Amino acid sequence: EQGAIGEHEAGASASASRGRGRPARRWVVAEAGHHALAADYDHLAAQALRYLRDAVGPDAVASFARTRVADLETRYAVQLAAAGSDPMARAEALVGALSQDGFAASARPVAGGALTGIQVCQGHCPVKDVAEEFPQLCEAETDAFSRLLGVHVQRLSTLATGQHVCTTFVPTPTVPPRKGPSA
Repeated sequence: EQGAIGEHEAGASASASRGRGRPARRWVVAEAGHHALAADYDHLAAQALRYLRDAVGPDAVASFARTRVADLETRYAVQLAAAGSDPMARAEALVGALSQDGFAASARPVAGGALTGIQVCQGHCPVKDVAEEFPQLCEAETDAFSRLLGVHVQRLSTLATGQHVCTTFVPTPTVPPRKGPSA
């Protein structure tokens, strides 16, 4: 396993300017170190979206969000199509696709009065910090879920609004059966 710091031996010219002694070594951040260091990507993304909003208009941010989610939707559509028409199977396929992308997703059946359905939860969101300022990212994702699942879904909560999980309600005609102890 590679460490966070890598050693890079300096060339002859660097050691010649140092004088006598052991050859000079240069220490560099290895790939594992780059992944461990904090980055300012969220700030940069928010700054870019602010610029887009100010330079082109607020609709440009929504358009960007839809374009961003279109790739996800295209990739996920294959997995959901393979799941067939059963709502729980399709929700589970969505959960699997989201989990592969690092969203820490789960699904569980719910019933309450006249409402029956499935709650799809996402415990991690790579755009959470940016979505706090730009909810269009969450809205575009919710719209994609509706198209992927073939029903109008409702976003109940988001990490971006301070909730502990993003929760999307997927209505079903009947209460889907629970699958195993983890469902």
